[in-house]
Parts: sequence; C-alpha cells; structure tokens
Amino acid sequence: MIDPVLLPNPLQPGLAKPATTAKRSGETGSASPFAQLLGTKLPGEGVKFSQHAQERLVARGISLSESQLQKLQGAVEKVAGKGGKESLIMVGDAALVVSIKNRTVITAMDRSSMAGNVFTNIDSAVVL
Repeated sequence: MIDPVLLPNPLQPGLAKPATTAKRSGETGSASPFAQLLGTKLPGEGVKFSQHAQERLVARGISLSESQLQKLQGAVEKVAGKGGKESLIMVGDAALVVSIKNRTVITAMDRSSMAGNVFTNIDSAVVL
C-alpha cells in the first residue's frame, strides 16, 4: 500500500489560515516520530527480538545469558559481513531465526521443538 502524500491547503484570499494540529519546527529528541523510526533502523544497537520471538522464548522456557547474547550479536555481524539476509543461529539449546538486515530475531525454538522441523527462507546458519 502506498502512503498518501498530504499537502497543506493553499491559502485563498479572504479565507482564514488553516489550523495546524502540531508544531513541526519544535519537535526534537525521542518524542518525534522520525527519531523513533531512526532509532529502530540504526544498526549497532544490538539484536532486537520481535514480539513473536519474545512469546516463543517465554512459552518454550528459553533464556539467554549475557554472554550468549554477545555471541549472538557477533554472529549477526559476521553473517551481515558475508551478505546474509536470513540466518539460523544456534545458541546453546536454542535455534533462532534472525533477520540480518533488521538485526531482529524472528522466532526461537528449543532443542526439543527442533526435532523434525524444516527451516525455510534462510540463506545461512551459524552454530555457536
């Protein structure tokens, strides 16, 4: 879907100036939508977990230590350096499917849930 382009109403002689709902020039910091969007797109912040991945981690009782999260970050950087887009990263007893471009874990499963599963739409795999 294409986002519509909103143009301001032109001023016409004899008509009042259209009211504005927000003062754009004064928006700065993390409150502006641009700052929020930029914050989600900057690489190097670390690996994020999608809502789906967070639900799977909780439901399957998977927890990652700080050292495992650092290894995950390093693996994502390596795969990105080699041009990977979607990767299966094995960390301890967990298998994580990661969007390398977005630096986001898409889904997670534990060793018992992996048996018999087929991982599709990945172009790389890392075993840590």
